[in-house]
Amino acid sequence: MSSRTNPKVAVLMGGPSAEREVSLSSGRECAAALRGEGFEVVELDAGPDLYARLLEIKPDVVFNALHGRWGEDGCVQGLLEWMRIPYTHSGVLASALAMDKQRSKEVFQVEGLPVVPSVIVPKVEVIEVHVMEPPYVAKPNNEGSSVGIYIVHEGSNGPPQLSDEMPEHVMVEKYIAGRELTVTVMGDRALTVTEIMTDGGWYDYDAKYKPGGSWHVLPADVPQDIFDLCMDYALRAHNALGCKGVSRTDFRWDDSKGADGLFLLETNTQPGMTPTSLVPEQAEHRGMTFGQLCAWMVEDASCNR
Repeated sequence: MSSRTNPKVAVLMGGPSAEREVSLSSGRECAAALRGEGFEVVELDAGPDLYARLLEIKPDVVFNALHGRWGEDGCVQGLLEWMRIPYTHSGVLASALAMDKQRSKEVFQVEGLPVVPSVIVPKVEVIEVHVMEPPYVAKPNNEGSSVGIYIVHEGSNGPPQLSDEMPEHVMVEKYIAGRELTVTVMGDRALTVTEIMTDGGWYDYDAKYKPGGSWHVLPADVPQDIFDLCMDYALRAHNALGCKGVSRTDFRWDDSKGADGLFLLETNTQPGMTPTSLVPEQAEHRGMTFGQLCAWMVEDASCNR
């Protein structure tokens, strides 16, 4: 990082993914927080001219507030490595692995972490026939923020009618009934466990990002052994993928089965940083303001991540 008194930070946001609007919200919040911490900040909507804009701006650090494909899957990380600009969050390999839900599950299984059974299937096949005994979930293998989630309930008359926007191959995953739990990992420590409550029973895109769509119990009111397992699993998942900076790991827990009902769903290498997001809440619970959290992420930035 530069020796300037106030390092210049380029906050990458927006971009072309399905999560563009959420990324813009995250980016604006983080940019405002960093200005409040004394950083010189340039907000940058990541488009096809990203390389040229970065050459023009000459930032000391890139704060990556992109979500979804291109910004979260190793692509932008590779560009920043090439340009030798220190950046936040995970590096190329960890970002690519975490974004590919099926491959990250394979890594988790090697680590001995409990994952939900799933298969990757052509979309045309998923539309025509039940490829798994209901209940199950059909979703993209490489999008985040609950984009494109289809739940097929037990006793359903037919397979899901997926939208044209869904990719040619989708993940079909066994549906696990139960409670939504999540843990933030910051550096080398897990922060706490949050339970996510929704009226609709599923933490979908609207529940995540619309005011009143969900509410959070922090810390989660769960037995101590489940709390400890979530903390342990999240840190192990973070390390198994090779994550850096901040990550968030999501769980589904069937409380009728105790520890056997706890499953790791996925790890997010660039979790949301909006007013309704979980990571800032957990950091605050541990005594860190939003501005301090963003400043820590900038100070943690590097290449070779």
